[in-house]
Amino acid sequence: MNAVVIAVFVMLALSLARVHVVLSLLLGALAGGLMAGLGLAETMKVFQTGLANGAQIALSYAMLGAFAVAIAHSGLPQTLANAVIRRLDANHVRDNVPGRIGSIKWGLLLALLAMSIMSQNLIPIHIAFIPLIIPPLLLVFNRMQIDRRLLACVMTFGLVTTYMWLPYGFGEIFLKQILVGNINKSGLNVDNVNVIHAMTIPALGMVAGLLIAVFFSYRRPRTYQNTSADVAANHQAMVQPKMSAYRSWVALAAIVVSFVVQLWADSLLLGAMVGFAVFMAAGVVRWGEADTVFNNGVKMMAMIGFIMIAAQGFAEVMKATGQIEPLVKASADMFAGSKGMAAFVMLLVGLLVTMGIGSSFSTLPIIAAIYVPLCVGMGFSPMATLAIIGTAGALGDAGSPASDSTLGPTAGLNVDGQHDHMRDTVIPTFLHYNLPLMVSGWIAAMVL
Repeated sequence: MNAVVIAVFVMLALSLARVHVVLSLLLGALAGGLMAGLGLAETMKVFQTGLANGAQIALSYAMLGAFAVAIAHSGLPQTLANAVIRRLDANHVRDNVPGRIGSIKWGLLLALLAMSIMSQNLIPIHIAFIPLIIPPLLLVFNRMQIDRRLLACVMTFGLVTTYMWLPYGFGEIFLKQILVGNINKSGLNVDNVNVIHAMTIPALGMVAGLLIAVFFSYRRPRTYQNTSADVAANHQAMVQPKMSAYRSWVALAAIVVSFVVQLWADSLLLGAMVGFAVFMAAGVVRWGEADTVFNNGVKMMAMIGFIMIAAQGFAEVMKATGQIEPLVKASADMFAGSKGMAAFVMLLVGLLVTMGIGSSFSTLPIIAAIYVPLCVGMGFSPMATLAIIGTAGALGDAGSPASDSTLGPTAGLNVDGQHDHMRDTVIPTFLHYNLPLMVSGWIAAMVL
């Protein structure tokens, strides 16, 4: 059997068996390398060479994590959360269901969607906003009988769709550094391809899933009990002292400066670094605190960074086996020239890999090494190739039990024990996003 197939199978099986992803990638690479006759020493040498390819990506993630913790340290996210809660309390939403509940409900959903979107680019704190925003609002959601499965779908949409479509913040890492970077390394130059254009049709699939969740699946009221945890979280947010306006203005300035530098220099790493420097220069992050804040940010992103580095090593071993080309030829013969069947299978495999690993960012280096030659051999255009690989990587992020995009919403919605991770987050997001994304990704492959 083909060594690449063996390697992917071993890696996926171990990941699904809940073996740590980094170890699964290493063992999968070893299985593939030994199967191809590279030997243990050569396989490890190639794997270690590949690790260097993920260093810049991991460093960008670490710097972005430090910037995110500095934003949280400034108190800006908490200020925004408390402002929303106090506004709702002023309208007596906690104790009464007002006549204009409809407008308040839609306002809350839009605000939650906006925060989820901004957490990936403008205010790049990823899922860190969820424990600040959601628990204090659970009492409000309970009174308004909003289905928490809907809230999970709204947050997951913002967390996933944003990075797979907009090349800023986390999207700059996913689309430019990983997607475009790995396609280029695999022999197809896509530097001149517009990634937004290529990923628009797949992103529209995510929009369709969100609309179905909002207007059909979860539009009916759902009853939850008001527990002591809900009341305590709401009260804690209400009695917290207001944060310094100066700190909030500095945070806003740092965010703007970071965003501008990122656009000007086309470097997320430099943008996050300058943003962090603004916090230090303004005294929001004091010199004595800088080391702790920076370390906390690195810790927050360290695991994702390690997984992405290991994925690069895995991809390098797959290339070194020399068995990608035979696999591509065999696959092309199996598809008998059917681009539609080839696109469907590639998307399905991407879904399985991401579901197993739990990270779309780590899936891309693995599948790009295999998919680029296959797409070229099947006659897909560079833009269609970019859309196929980008969609295959994003598939499974929404709906994977191990993904941040599902773990984050569950962490916020289940503080009172009334939101099950599998039934109320994983399954709803899988059905509403992966199925439409599969269809829209296939359409993109056919028309681009």
